[in-house]
Amino acid sequence: MPEGGLAGATRAPAEGVAGTEPAALLDIRSLRVRFAGSAGYAVDGVSLRVYPGEIVAIVGESGSGKSVTALATLGLLPADAEVSGSIRVGGTEVVDAAPALLNMVRGRVAAMVFQDPVAALDPVATIEHQIGAVLRRHRPTLGAEERRARVIELLELVGIPEATRRARDYPHRFSGGQLQRIVIALALAAEPELLLADEPTTALDVTIQQEILELLRTLNSRLGTAIAIITHDMGVVADLARRVIVLRSGRIVETAPVHRLFTAPAEPYTRELLAAVPDGTDPAPPLPEDGEAPVLEVRDLRVNYRTRFARTPDVVRDISFTISPGETLGMVGESGSGKSSIGRSLLGLAPLTGGTVRIAGRELASVSRAEQRRIRAGIGMVFQSPSGSLNPRQSIGESIAEPLRVARHLREHSGVRGSAAIRAEVATLLEQVRLPAAWSGRYPHELSGGQRQRVGIARALALRPQLLIADEPTSALDVSVQAEILDLLREIQAERRLACLFISHDLFVVQSLCHSVLVLRGGRIIERGPTDRVLREPQDPYTRALVLSAPLPDPDAQALRRERWLEQRASA
Repeated sequence: MPEGGLAGATRAPAEGVAGTEPAALLDIRSLRVRFAGSAGYAVDGVSLRVYPGEIVAIVGESGSGKSVTALATLGLLPADAEVSGSIRVGGTEVVDAAPALLNMVRGRVAAMVFQDPVAALDPVATIEHQIGAVLRRHRPTLGAEERRARVIELLELVGIPEATRRARDYPHRFSGGQLQRIVIALALAAEPELLLADEPTTALDVTIQQEILELLRTLNSRLGTAIAIITHDMGVVADLARRVIVLRSGRIVETAPVHRLFTAPAEPYTRELLAAVPDGTDPAPPLPEDGEAPVLEVRDLRVNYRTRFARTPDVVRDISFTISPGETLGMVGESGSGKSSIGRSLLGLAPLTGGTVRIAGRELASVSRAEQRRIRAGIGMVFQSPSGSLNPRQSIGESIAEPLRVARHLREHSGVRGSAAIRAEVATLLEQVRLPAAWSGRYPHELSGGQRQRVGIARALALRPQLLIADEPTSALDVSVQAEILDLLREIQAERRLACLFISHDLFVVQSLCHSVLVLRGGRIIERGPTDRVLREPQDPYTRALVLSAPLPDPDAQALRRERWLEQRASA
């Protein structure tokens, strides 16, 4: 790349000798990684190559070895990792390489974009200082003014507005999407030939995700940067990748061009993985028949986190909806739209500062606080993180039993009294979520993510609620586990005739599960209706933007959707 800067710079794809393929930028052979205290290998005999100018997706479920392989590539594994085999990055062997040699490879030949941009950036250093530190290491001949100019060029390249001014800001002044762009700029600072992107869009809203994917595509076409993207999102794979490597339990099970993998996967595991991905083609469930009184009635709801020292705007304004027995209402929108605040306010975990809420016909504001607690005992809550919502020091049986023991009025609500009856109820709840009753003595760390979420659902059902609130209950799960949890929620709702408020940013999950949907933006409802109508024929421009930003797990269909997305973005 020219010393003068990034504008207009391109890196021509490497050419091999006539009739031969170019040398691989990344050449991994027979890689094995094992951690101290572990009987098995986290990576077991992986061999793969990434070539100049290529975009490769590495996919698989949690524990498949995706991230361990990427970390091994740059020598970033912890000290207790035993690594064997060969990893050549730009022709340099990095297995057992000296720190000085690794530092030459990192940044200059290959760089990494991590999943969590907040954790990747120093909160007490400006963006200019952090990118400048990389330039000082890898471009020591640059003067202070040249270095600042390069920082601004990098920020402009990744789409940060007002880059000259914003370069002096700290990370907390940027949105999540902007932080991910800054992390990409940081990775590009030393002009690497290869970017390793580890779940770079997982924590982002779909509209921001699509912008980041478009940025990566532009970097590849404009600079010739090769990209290896690690993801569990098959829509992202269909949108961006040209070749796909599928890992399972530390081993490669299939490698194929992206179109062939989606249309004719060779391995049963790949077929199972693709079959579990919701793709928006299944019709939404029909609305339950009218006639029953709603379980939940919300009128003109307002939520405000005001303090004694400052007046703040409402985070939720004028929200009204009802949910009937057997109905699942989806609530979608980007971060900050007010989705979770609504769910938390119904449980008394966020300040309900206006409007009325009726649960099973009883208005919360008209009864005492003790009676409010009894009424709210009829609401079950399933949280986003199955790990964070369970006490690691309690067995799963104790976690499920806790709401049954917490107070006498809750026991009266559930109809369960006495230790023996509670143990029997815990066993029944475990069996209802398809876990063995004998597992009640196990601890959360002994269970998989999907099994922990089943425990969370069992606990939410402990007090026999009429209303279930599920706040992003599948976003932390692999696609196959996600499908199992969605099937479980359908079965439980059918058995118990539960009303369900399902909060999610995943439009395909909402379409497969929810009878009707609300679209929120800025704390207000901007569109509502039957799920099929809203998501297939959206009326509001914002809803249309949301739908077009959700990548389809089909390369051809996604190419058409991306064209429409680009047209809408240009017109906007």
